[in-house]
Amino acid sequence: MITFLCSPAASVVGNRKVCQRKGVSHTISAWMSLISAKFARDRPSRYGYRDGLSGRMAISALEGSNTMRTKCLLLTLTLIALSIGQSNAKDEQLNIFTWAGYVSDDIRTGFEEEFGVDVIVDTYASNEDLLAKLQAGATGYDVIMPSDYMVSILIKLDLLAELDRGAIPNFQNVSPLFLGKYFDAENRYSVPYTFGTAGIAYDSAVVQPAPDSWNVLWDETYANQFSMLDDQRETLGVALKLLGYSLNTTDAKELQAAKEKLIVQKPLVKQYKSEAEELLLAGDVVMAHCWSGDAFRAAETRTTIRYVIPKEGSSQFIDAVCIPKAAPHQRLAAQFINYLLRPEINAKITVFTKYGTCVPAAKEHLPASLREHQFIYPPKEVLASLEWLIDPGDFTRHYNRAWEEIKAR
Repeated sequence: MITFLCSPAASVVGNRKVCQRKGVSHTISAWMSLISAKFARDRPSRYGYRDGLSGRMAISALEGSNTMRTKCLLLTLTLIALSIGQSNAKDEQLNIFTWAGYVSDDIRTGFEEEFGVDVIVDTYASNEDLLAKLQAGATGYDVIMPSDYMVSILIKLDLLAELDRGAIPNFQNVSPLFLGKYFDAENRYSVPYTFGTAGIAYDSAVVQPAPDSWNVLWDETYANQFSMLDDQRETLGVALKLLGYSLNTTDAKELQAAKEKLIVQKPLVKQYKSEAEELLLAGDVVMAHCWSGDAFRAAETRTTIRYVIPKEGSSQFIDAVCIPKAAPHQRLAAQFINYLLRPEINAKITVFTKYGTCVPAAKEHLPASLREHQFIYPPKEVLASLEWLIDPGDFTRHYNRAWEEIKAR
């Protein structure tokens, strides 16, 4: 059994900041100045008319005429400015679809300020959620962050744009250890973003003795006190590993046994939810099947939280950055990917997400507590027990059906 402890300084996640759209306000201001100047030139001088009623009437008429013309001009130019503003806003907006807690406010606002754009972030809970959204015709996303096996599925479905390496010169900063993997052998469609593992986070003040097996998630002692990932491959994978099978089985009998194991477990499960950090810190659960980064972030706040990769083994993953084929702002998306691969920016990703960096030079910018932390970098003997989740091809429909049957119970 390998149990990890955590006590680095806590990070703070801020709220979404409002971004000014560059250029529009300056244009309107310039036009307003122009209008004011014209109005000043056209305004009649009282000293240019003789005293008396006729003079006052002439002045009033002329002022009214100029005022009306000026108002019309102002209205026209304002409408034009708003139209241009809306056009610029569309051209200057980057839309990201990613996991919750994967793009920090300082990274987002830093890119906004440097490139003069808005960055909008939408989130999903699983790779299957991402796939369903894209297959349903979602065309507004510029950047997505699928896991390894999902990258290969998206490539097969022709849903990803081929990357322009010339627009991403910082690609050279990525470690070769994370390149050329099975899901995108030439990295034509994806750039590694983070890596991590799945395991069990638990409150050591309550869960005793310390668990070392997935079997603890079937222990009635903790009924209604633990959560499972709302992710079909990960959660079916737990049952498969506990039964001694591969995470990537294409044997119908093995998958059936895993499904039945999870159906037996279901009455004990508090919730299927991928945001384990939230559940642990709220006290809704004392134990959670989760990803390593979520466990790490929870342990920053509650120091009794531990993380274990069970002895039966688990999953490891690389989450990648990709550009959907239908992305409306592909040039801007490439700029964002290049921005993420700067060592100092990539270090911020690890500090925020608590997942491993794929950019070696980023480690120089990390606090010492994160450079070799075992939440992020498991020992070799643990690594040997981990599997990559692989696209099972046509057998995917069996995973889909098994998961639907579990959730329907």
